[in-house]
Amino acid sequence: MKKKIRIAIAGVGNCASALIQGIHYYEKNQANDVSGLMFEDVGGYKPWDIEVVAAWDIDARKVGKDVSEAIFAAPNCTTVFEPDIPKKGVKVRKGKVLDGFAPHMANYPPDRTFVLSDEKEDELEDVVRVLKETETEILINYVPVGSEQAARFYAEACLRAGVSFINGMPTFIVSDPEWAKRFEQEGIPVVGDDIKSQVGATIVHRTLVQLFTDRGVKIDRTYQLNFGGNTDFLNMLERERLKTKKISKTSAVESLLPYDIGYENIHIGPSDWVPWLKDRKIAYIRLEGRLFGDVPMYLELKLDVEDSPNSGGSMIDAIRCCKLARDRGIGGPLYSISAYTMKHPPIQYPDWQARKMVEEFIRGERER
Repeated sequence: MKKKIRIAIAGVGNCASALIQGIHYYEKNQANDVSGLMFEDVGGYKPWDIEVVAAWDIDARKVGKDVSEAIFAAPNCTTVFEPDIPKKGVKVRKGKVLDGFAPHMANYPPDRTFVLSDEKEDELEDVVRVLKETETEILINYVPVGSEQAARFYAEACLRAGVSFINGMPTFIVSDPEWAKRFEQEGIPVVGDDIKSQVGATIVHRTLVQLFTDRGVKIDRTYQLNFGGNTDFLNMLERERLKTKKISKTSAVESLLPYDIGYENIHIGPSDWVPWLKDRKIAYIRLEGRLFGDVPMYLELKLDVEDSPNSGGSMIDAIRCCKLARDRGIGGPLYSISAYTMKHPPIQYPDWQARKMVEEFIRGERER
């Protein structure tokens, strides 16, 4: 019998809520024909083999609470598809704030934004100690977009504790050669950067670009405009926090183009915050191209999804593949699952190829 996969979470927001709900939803419905999984079994590991053993946040309504309660606390607003989460016996600790709280967030109503806890922050040595004491194997980084210092803080703690790091946010760590080298030298497998939803704007846009390219249509211009109502979109109203996010989303699409269309002809990024949408995300995608005889064609698409469960489908696979790598003694970036589940992996591959690579990795035919 395989042991539980022991994970810690930095940032108990909507994505963490969807992930934890999903673990229990699939456990409860093992005997039923339920949908939503890309891989039901990953090397013998099922979704319900994942167990949360530690968590950090900076919000007063979450710090000090059991993680089973914290995932439903404001400002979390994602769909509740599994309300019956048993007590975990895991209290949410106060994380290091650093750049995790954007100043403009203080200007909005408490139920929509972060309320900073006045509890004492955990320092680096505290996080390392907790990771070791709880025998955490993998830490999931869900800190807000633009929290460059906070993301690196938790990555450093993982290096010191021998814990794997899955970077769900667009701070470049796993795709940064220096960080990647450090994790590889320590023999610690890592996955990143910036979670790519199961069927989100990035994967749909990539699929359309691949379709145009495969069918000989020359792409001249394209855009992707995203908006939503959760704290992620509110946080990203501060445009300075968007630098890596924009690079991550743009490179995910641009990497599939066999030619340069020019920076002015491709625009991808979060556009606005619409509070009443809550955790819904709406994306408008447009591609302009030329087909046979250089005759122009245009394609427009609207995608409407619940944002956080959409990312949960990818994260649950990233966690299990990371655990497989730990079992096999593999250290450093995992190229296959990173390319399949992340927008800015160390190496970009077309999605069909990344899927094939993940299948090979699971079967033990590919090292990473």
